[in-house]
Amino acid sequence: MKNTILPQNLNNKITNIVNGFQRPFWVANIMELFERVAYYGQATILSVFLRDHLKFDEVTAGKLSSAFGGLIYFLPIFAGALADKFGFRKSFSFAFSVLALGYFLIGSTGMSGFNQLYSGFDKFYLLLVILIFTAIGGSFIKPSVLGTIALTSREETKSLGYAIYYWLVNIGAALGPAIAFLVRDKFGIEFVYLVSAISCFLMLISTLIFFKEPEGKLNEKQPSLLKQVENLFQVIVNFRFMIFLLIFSLYWIMFWQIFIIVPYFIVDHIDKNAPFEIIESMGAWSIIFLQLIINRLTKNIPTIQAIISGFFLSSFSWIVMLLYPSIPTIIAGIVVFSIGEMTQAPRYYEYIADLAPKGQEALFQGFAFLPISIGWLVGGTFGGWLYKTFGKVSDGHDTLFLILFGIGMVATALMFIYDKIVKKSQQNV
Repeated sequence: MKNTILPQNLNNKITNIVNGFQRPFWVANIMELFERVAYYGQATILSVFLRDHLKFDEVTAGKLSSAFGGLIYFLPIFAGALADKFGFRKSFSFAFSVLALGYFLIGSTGMSGFNQLYSGFDKFYLLLVILIFTAIGGSFIKPSVLGTIALTSREETKSLGYAIYYWLVNIGAALGPAIAFLVRDKFGIEFVYLVSAISCFLMLISTLIFFKEPEGKLNEKQPSLLKQVENLFQVIVNFRFMIFLLIFSLYWIMFWQIFIIVPYFIVDHIDKNAPFEIIESMGAWSIIFLQLIINRLTKNIPTIQAIISGFFLSSFSWIVMLLYPSIPTIIAGIVVFSIGEMTQAPRYYEYIADLAPKGQEALFQGFAFLPISIGWLVGGTFGGWLYKTFGKVSDGHDTLFLILFGIGMVATALMFIYDKIVKKSQQNV
C-alpha cells in the first residue's frame, strides 16, 4: 500500500506546483536561467579580463565594471516602465538581441583578430560605449521576468514562485562560471564572451517561438507614456521606500566584492592557476541545494526580520575569510554569505511585489534592482581602490576584510532601525 500511495502523493504535489503557475511563468524562468549563465559566466572573469588581459589597473577596471554592472541594474527602473507599456515579449526580444551583440563586442576587444579594427580607438572609451550598450539590453530582462512571475502566479503560490525564480537564477550563476573556466582554460578568457553571446542569441530564438504574453498582461489597460512617467515619479518620491532601497544597497556593495576583490586575491596571493570562476560559484551551488529548504524554514518569519537576519549572516563571511586566507576558507566564507543571501533575497522580491499597484508590477520590480545597481556603481570603483590600497600588500588583508564586515554590520543596524521606525509609524496610523 505504501509503495502506491507515496508516489501518488508526490505526483499530486508536483501537479499542484505546476498548476499553480501559468505557462509563461516556466518559459520566462528558463530563459532567465540561460541569461544568468551568460551574465555570471562573464561576470566571474570580468575583473581579471580587464586587468590581466586588457592591462587596465584595478581602479580603472573597477570603473568599467561599475559602469556595466551599475547600469544593467539601474536601467531596469526605466526599462520596467517600458516593459509595462509595450509588453514582456517585445522586451525580451529587444533585450536578448542587444545582449547577444553586446557580449560579442566586449569579447572582441580582447581578440587578436580585431586588433587592427580597434587600433584607432582609446580602449577605455571603446569598452565603455560597448558596456553601456550591452547594459541597456540587459536592463529589460529582470523587470520582464519578475513582472511575468507576478502575473502568472496564484496568491498561494507567489512565495514559492519567487523562490523557484531565485533557485533557477542560481543554477545559471553556478553553471556560468563553470563554463567560463572551461572556455578560458581551453580557448582563452576573451572567448567566454562569445559563449555568453551565443546563450543570449538562443534565448532570442526561444522568445520568438515559445514565449506568449501573460493573459493578465493582455487584459491590462495600457497606460500612456505620460502616465508611466507619472508612476515613475510617484515611486521616486516614496521616501520610506527609497530609504529601504538605499539601506539595501550596502548589502550589495558587499556582495559584488566576491566578483571584484575575491578573484584578485586568489590570483595574487593564493594560487594564480586556481579556478577562481569555480570558487566564486560556490555560493550559487549552495543556493541551488539549500534555497527551497531555507525558504520553507523561514517562510513564517516576518519579511523585514528575514532581511535583517540575512544581512547579519552574510556579513560574517568576511570574518571566515579573514581567519586564515586560503581556498577552503574563501569557499566557506562564500557559502556563509549565500546562506544569508538565500534567507533574505526571495522575501525581498515578495515584499516589493506586494507593494506594487496593479499594472505597475514591472516598474516596481525595476526599482527592486536599484540597490544592486548602487552596489555595482559604488562597489566596482570602491572595490578596486580597496584592493589596490590594502589587498596587494600582505599585511593589509585583515583591514580589507574588516572593512567589508563593517559595511555589513552597518547595513544590519540600519535595517533594524528602519523596521522599528516603520512599525512605530504603522501603529500611529
